[in-house]
Amino acid sequence: MSEYYNLAKKIYIKKSSQPFEISRSKIDLFLNCPRCFYFDRRFGVMRPPGYPFALNSAVDALLKKEFDIHRAHGTQHPLMEKYRIDAVPFPHLDLEKWRTNFTGMRFLHPPTNMIVFGAIDDIWQNKDGSFSIVDYKATSKAGEINLDADWQIGYKRQMEIYQWLFRQNGYKISSTGYFVYCNGKKDAKAFDGKLEFDVYLLPYVGNDVWVEGALRDIKKCLDSDIVPPASSECDFCQYRKYIKETLDKKN
Repeated sequence: MSEYYNLAKKIYIKKSSQPFEISRSKIDLFLNCPRCFYFDRRFGVMRPPGYPFALNSAVDALLKKEFDIHRAHGTQHPLMEKYRIDAVPFPHLDLEKWRTNFTGMRFLHPPTNMIVFGAIDDIWQNKDGSFSIVDYKATSKAGEINLDADWQIGYKRQMEIYQWLFRQNGYKISSTGYFVYCNGKKDAKAFDGKLEFDVYLLPYVGNDVWVEGALRDIKKCLDSDIVPPASSECDFCQYRKYIKETLDKKN
């Protein structure tokens, strides 16, 4: 059986005294569709996986190496100088753990007994001693690079959950985080075995006030024996609905 439909995967057990781990991405799944989230965390039935973005992962890895050079020397990256950001990449013994998927920065949320975790791309230390969360993004599009599209709410939530996590762990986190946004250029004369990017630094002022309420709503959802209703905005819910209707007609 595919690992994405393996009911032996860790699922939520009501009234268990053991803390339940929930990732940043699962929080976003709940906010997008409580029904899909419920199938995932209560029954162990995940949505079908998307294709891996290998080029994005390569950009991510190379950016980390690039910023780590400046981290080791305590110097500013040229992008910081270009955008006049008075900060340097923050060196910390736990940085690699914070960057590792399924480990990341973690916090046990006592009201829900859930361990919230998420893996960051980078963290910078500002001149005033505060820290800014940084996330790397890659795309290839014409027009202005910004954070204005409706679907980019997921990026903003991602930033805010990271800010919340670090604050819960005692770090003085600036509300201003940054997206290092790489846009693949399509106007070169030839490919010549390389892809070039324009790199932008987009500031974002986050507000993590919603996180506490979302965690309590998630706990309430998980404790309920009633499956949340299908959402008309969820493609997966609509797919399941039309499949059922089609089968009902056949029978």
